[in-house]
Amino acid sequence: MKDALRLARAGDFGPLVAAIPYFSFLGLAVTTEADGRRLATMKFAEHLVGNPTVPALHGGTLGALLESVALLECIASTESAALPVTITLTVAYLRPGQTRDVFARAHVLKAGRRVTTLHCSAWQDDEATPIATATVHVKLTAG
Repeated sequence: MKDALRLARAGDFGPLVAAIPYFSFLGLAVTTEADGRRLATMKFAEHLVGNPTVPALHGGTLGALLESVALLECIASTESAALPVTITLTVAYLRPGQTRDVFARAHVLKAGRRVTTLHCSAWQDDEATPIATATVHVKLTAG
């Protein structure tokens, strides 16, 4: 796991995503863009649908995506020796998630020695029109 954390800090999230089964279940992929920002993609899959009559993505999968992107951003932007731990997650569901890929990004609002606060956003068509947002408080671990 330490090698996967080291690689993630260097911009290669593949080994870390592969090492965490829930990230694979979500179909998560993370890329580092030219400007250094990270972009997560949750690939659409039928098991992510919560209401097949609408159809819409399950809110829990959107919350999981937002929490995951916060943890990954925390790993990439801090020197935490081990995986960070979520303290609180507050999700605002703004509109239904359509049955297609979802993109998400997190940014650090406040980085402390023990606790980091992040804001996350998930969207499908336009980053300026999120389908869900979250505020996440994360505990940094000593390892």
